[in-house]
Amino acid sequence: MTSYAVLGPGGVGGLLAAVLARHGHEVVCLAREETVEHLREDGIRVRSGIFGDFTAAVDAATVLDRSVDACFVATKATSLREALTRLPRPAVGNALVIPLLNGIDHVAMLRRAYDPGSVVAGVIHVESTRVSPGTIEQDSPFARVSLASDTTPAGRIRPVADDLSAAGFEVVTDADETTILWSKLSFLATTALLTTRYRATVGEVRTAHHDELVATARQIAVVSGASGGPSDADAILALVDAFRADGKSSMLRDLESGRPLELDAIGGAVLRAADAHGIPAPTVRSLVAALDGG
Repeated sequence: MTSYAVLGPGGVGGLLAAVLARHGHEVVCLAREETVEHLREDGIRVRSGIFGDFTAAVDAATVLDRSVDACFVATKATSLREALTRLPRPAVGNALVIPLLNGIDHVAMLRRAYDPGSVVAGVIHVESTRVSPGTIEQDSPFARVSLASDTTPAGRIRPVADDLSAAGFEVVTDADETTILWSKLSFLATTALLTTRYRATVGEVRTAHHDELVATARQIAVVSGASGGPSDADAILALVDAFRADGKSSMLRDLESGRPLELDAIGGAVLRAADAHGIPAPTVRSLVAALDGG
């Protein structure tokens, strides 16, 4: 069996850790001391329509202190730099480093911090929330992971993909990393910026702010295409239309909970790419400025 470290056992990381542990893999979660104590004593409890309701025993530590085959990085982008102190390069060695963060800039950052040939771009599509330490609720009808890397041989990625697939995730490995990163960012930025700007559900954005929704999707699609990603605004809008009406973006949930917003990782990443390619993107700029207090 494969051994895994999970940095940040929140909604996404906690779900991954629990599901992989239930399927017999060795899993160590890296977190703050109080979370470590809780996980060692009580494990991770999952309530999920896809994976069922179960409790998985996991190990936990404040800093990686053993050899593992792969490390999932599942923190918020706002806390990534601080969290990486729990994942020292000597301990990581040549293990795969697989970030599942929002945005795109973190991949280059991790390739500077670790062996570039071991960093795999990862994207997860799932609605999963840590409702309390060690308790995860996953309520979306989908749980899909996409993995790709410009620097890591496909043969190194395949065992992780197989483990995730066997554990119940839908896994995609047949796309390039630019495509998977921009595919998620395009949809996420469109929904996150609008739902958070207006403190509205996806359904409310679709009806009350439809013209702005269309403009945002079109501008982001142009930026994505210029950056080497998909350029189909209709595909972004189709995903928004398919999303449940009462759904909220993770950024809106962060706002409602008083947590720092991943505005720079999401909206900022789009604007940096727009600037690099000389693309105006006025609607996106207006939304980011409003959320940034400008």
